[in-house]
Amino acid sequence: MPQITNTSMETEIKFRKAALSDVDRIWQIILEAKAQMKRLGSKQWQDDYPTPEIIRRDIDTGYGYVLEKENVIAYSALVFDGETVYNNIDGAWLNDNPYVVVHRIAVADEAKHQGVAKRFFLETINLCKEKGVTSFRIDTNYDNYYMLRLIDGLGFTYCGIVHYVRGDRKAYQLNI
Repeated sequence: MPQITNTSMETEIKFRKAALSDVDRIWQIILEAKAQMKRLGSKQWQDDYPTPEIIRRDIDTGYGYVLEKENVIAYSALVFDGETVYNNIDGAWLNDNPYVVVHRIAVADEAKHQGVAKRFFLETINLCKEKGVTSFRIDTNYDNYYMLRLIDGLGFTYCGIVHYVRGDRKAYQLNI
């Protein structure tokens, strides 16, 4: 499993819970991610999802996390209390252990292609270890090639398809 090493980039970046004061910056990052997906022909996030209200709810419930350098450079919701659509997977999860699920991960345009999403996942794994959580689940659209490459590189295992109202998603799991 990949480990975080002590490089200058990593010492400059802070992983923390998101605050309501971060919403405008997070929304800007989400809009950049939506635009990138559209340019790449992805159907993910090309509707009215996510919204600023969802981001506020993430923060209010304690799910929202950010990576911050001089400014917020990445956002995601880290959910430790389950995902109901995961109960009806077409396939099978690796185990039934408590898990974290990552939703709505987005990286600011100026921070793309610098390992920021990978860093976010590694920080999530460290948080899981602190909480005693031994499983990491994620789902993504079939045409989200950046995410598919990231989760493959981190050793996630394909488990099947989960069904949201907005469409089906490929589901993956990593044992920590």
